[in-house]
Amino acid sequence: MLQRNPHVSQTHHDAVTMRELRTTLFFSVQDQVGALDECLHALKAADVSMTRIESRPSKVAERGYDFFVDIDARTKELVECVVEEIKRVKIVRDVRIVSSLGALESLGGGEGSQGLDQQVPWFPRKVSDLDTFAEKVLEMGEELSSDHPGAKDPVYRRRRMEIVQKAKEYRSGQPLPHIDYTEQEKDTWRQVYTRLRDMYPKYACREFLHVLPLLEQNCAYGPDNIPQIEDISRFLKDCTGFTLRPVMGLLTPRDFLNSLAFRVFHSTQYIRHHSDPYYTPEPDCCHELLGHVPLFADPNFAELAQEVGLASLGASDEDIEKLATIFWFTAEFGLCREDGSIRAYGAGLLSSFGELEYALTEVPTRLEFEPSKTVEQKYPITEYQPLYFVADSFRDATAKLREFNATMKRPFQVRYNPYTQSVDVLNSKDKVQHFARSISNEMQLLASALEHV
Repeated sequence: MLQRNPHVSQTHHDAVTMRELRTTLFFSVQDQVGALDECLHALKAADVSMTRIESRPSKVAERGYDFFVDIDARTKELVECVVEEIKRVKIVRDVRIVSSLGALESLGGGEGSQGLDQQVPWFPRKVSDLDTFAEKVLEMGEELSSDHPGAKDPVYRRRRMEIVQKAKEYRSGQPLPHIDYTEQEKDTWRQVYTRLRDMYPKYACREFLHVLPLLEQNCAYGPDNIPQIEDISRFLKDCTGFTLRPVMGLLTPRDFLNSLAFRVFHSTQYIRHHSDPYYTPEPDCCHELLGHVPLFADPNFAELAQEVGLASLGASDEDIEKLATIFWFTAEFGLCREDGSIRAYGAGLLSSFGELEYALTEVPTRLEFEPSKTVEQKYPITEYQPLYFVADSFRDATAKLREFNATMKRPFQVRYNPYTQSVDVLNSKDKVQHFARSISNEMQLLASALEHV
C-alpha cells in the first residue's frame, strides 16, 4: 500500500533500523566433504554471530552450492573482515554481500564477476524477505493522526489495533488473516461499494470492468460482503501470479515498490470510520480492494506494476522518488485512452467517487504519459490532482517505462524467477550466460509453437 505523503522524499530511520543491523552474506562453494565447515570456521575467525543460513544448488559453481548467511555485523569494517576471511577459503567461487551497510557488491573470487563501484541499498532477494517489512510502517495502522475521523473513537481504535496486530504477526507461507467484519463495517463498505459500482461503467477502463464481475463471482465481492484477502489472493495468483499480503499501515516507498517486484501487493484490512464513509485520509480496504485489486488480475497491468517494482530493487533514493512518482501517476491516478475516449485506471480515482468524476471533466490538465517528464511533476496530496497523465495502453506504458529504467544509475540488472519467487542479480558472466541459455530455450519453444499455428 503506497500513498504519497510527505514521507516520500525523506529518510525514515525508524522503518529501516533493524534491517541495517543485518548483513546477508552470499557465497558459492564446490561440492566436497567439509566445504561448509571451512566457511563457517572462517566466520568464527572473524568473530561474528550467524543468525540464519540457507543453501540451494549453485548457479555459479558447477556441482556446488550457494549459501545465504545472515550475520550480525554492524560496521562496514567488520563486514569487510568477514569477506576477507571467506575469500581465503580455496573452494569458494564467489563472495557477495546483500546489505544496507555495504550494498550488493561483488568482492572478488568469482569467475566473470564484476565489481560494483557504487553502494547499493539492501533489497529483498526472495519473497520471504518481505517479512522484514511487517513492522516497518510510516504512519496510520494502529496509530491515528489527530484529524482522523476515528481518532477520538476508542471502539474504532481498539478494532483497528486488533486487525493491525494480525498483519504484524503474519509471515510468508501462512494463511492470510481472516477478518470477521462487523455489521457496522459492512454498512460502511456497502455505501462505498454501491455508489462506486454505479459509476464504473461510465468512467472505468475496460480491463477493470472485465475483472470486477469475476471478483463478484469468485471472491464474494458485493454490497453486502467485504471480501477476504485470502480468496482474492488465490484468484489473482491464478490470473497473473500476483498475491496479497496484509500490512499494518503505510510502508516506505522503497519497501512498497520492492514488493511489487515479487508480484506482491500489500493490502490493509481495516476500513474507514463509519462517520464519514466517503472520506478517508489513508488507504483502507475500500481503496485496496476496489481501487487496486481488479487490475492486478489483468496481465498487462500486472507487468507494468512489476516493472516498477523490479526497477526499485537496489535503486538510489533519488530513483526511488522518481519511481514512486511514476506509480502515483499510473497505478494511483492514471488515465488511459479507449476507443476515442478517456477512462480511469488509477486506484486513487476508482476508489473515490468525487475525483473519479472530476478527473474526466475538462477542468484538469492532461498530458501524454512520458516517464522522463512524469518524474519531474509535482503534485498535491490533500486535494484533487490538477494534472493527470494519459497512457495509450498498459503495454505502451510498460514499454516506455522500460526505456526509462534503462537510464537509471543502478549498476546491475535483475530478473524475477517465478519458479523460486526470487530475484536473480545479473552482475556476473556466469549469471548472464545462464540467463541467455534460458532465453534461447524459450525462443526454441516459440519457434516450434509458430510452426503449428
